[in-house]
Amino acid sequence: MENKKPYTILVLMNATPQWLSLSREERSQFVEKELTPIFVRVSQTVTVQLFDSEYFHASVSDFMIVTTTKLDDYKLMIELLRDTKVYGVPYFEIKDIITGQENLFEDFNEQFKKRRND
Repeated sequence: MENKKPYTILVLMNATPQWLSLSREERSQFVEKELTPIFVRVSQTVTVQLFDSEYFHASVSDFMIVTTTKLDDYKLMIELLRDTKVYGVPYFEIKDIITGQENLFEDFNEQFKKRRND
């Protein structure tokens, strides 16, 4: 059974020379033709936001913030991305993936209080 509290997943990436050597038009076409259909496919349960950070971080040029209550749909999205040039060429090096839930400590505190009182 999936948790109703959403998961927030940060996917930290760094653009490779293969991505940077594409023209801006080629990059836009790749996003439109290859990535957008994947994001649309999971859009009922997964929200994806794309961010640039190359001006502020030396080894993370881009990151995604993914929000979902259905981890299986998030995993599907990652598997579909793995079948693209994002991973294959690669256009991006995945630096880290960080998953969390907002204020999860509060849920634990409530469970802990209930167990202590039982």
